[in-house]
Amino acid sequence: MNWKKIIGIIALIAVIALVFFKLKSNKETTESKVYQYDKEQPISVSADTIRLQTIDDINAYTGTFEPNKETKISADIQGKINAVLVDVGSNVSKGQTLIQLDNSLLKLQLQTVEVQIEGFEDDVKRYTILTEADAVQGVQLEKAKLGLKTAKVQKATLLEQISKTTIKAPFNGVVTAKLNEVGGFAAPGIPLLQITDISTLRFTVNVPENDLVQFQNNKTYKISADAYPDISLSGKVTMIGSKANMGNSFPVQFQVANTKNLTIKSGMFGKVNLSDIKQEQGILIPTSAIMEENGKAKVYLIKNGKAVLQTITISKNIGNKTLVSGGLNENDAIVINGFINLFDGANITTK
Repeated sequence: MNWKKIIGIIALIAVIALVFFKLKSNKETTESKVYQYDKEQPISVSADTIRLQTIDDINAYTGTFEPNKETKISADIQGKINAVLVDVGSNVSKGQTLIQLDNSLLKLQLQTVEVQIEGFEDDVKRYTILTEADAVQGVQLEKAKLGLKTAKVQKATLLEQISKTTIKAPFNGVVTAKLNEVGGFAAPGIPLLQITDISTLRFTVNVPENDLVQFQNNKTYKISADAYPDISLSGKVTMIGSKANMGNSFPVQFQVANTKNLTIKSGMFGKVNLSDIKQEQGILIPTSAIMEENGKAKVYLIKNGKAVLQTITISKNIGNKTLVSGGLNENDAIVINGFINLFDGANITTK
């Protein structure tokens, strides 16, 4: 019997057994550190039971007030700014002087032209008398008259340039931006002031295609500002969009007369109310509870402790909620939060 071979075999078996034990131990350690998802383990979610609600805003559409007229004013000619006579927040009237540019050089040029006009006028008088007496040729009189006309055109040009150094308000409004200061340089295309007219406002809402029939051009509707719900406004439809936006809604624009003290400001939110339609009851659910699958809107219904995907029909969005017209019934329970690891048929527990 060869004991060396026997001892070698035993040692090899021991090494193999040690390696197998180590690998098994490492596997158990790794598996203990890795999360093993158990599909049978109930998933904790937030749920809500559906109740019929009065839809206060079903016949109201939210929009934004914008100024009817707004412009950035720039100079027609270039020049140094000598005076800015208004500031941000100033109320201005049409034709009021806002900015005065330096026109001293133009006035000097005007004086030169006026002297030339006086000279040409004297020449015309002189040559007229001499021509009648046949003392000079008639061509000299014609040259004097032509020179007088040219000088008068130059004078009119300079007067027009001088008038453009005084920048005036194009309409009544409020100065909402001051973009230059005294000592700055004005030139065509460089904005100096911004004037906004909010005595008349434009109010724009986005309306789903199915609701466009409720709006007609030149018809008047009741409008309210969210910040001042007690102030009653009326708006006349001036435009109904011909092309849908990214949300498949169409813009409808109204013209609204502001209050005497201009209470409604540009950028405020408001609503147009269709008072001739009665309030309705319907099913409102949080928009966040809806998911899209294959182009269809779906929610998770809770049935017998399980999450069941249910296809629904959406009517419209109202704020952060959605009006559901089909697929759900009163007293149905739906999942509104906790979608991680959720799947059709999953066991759930509600918070």
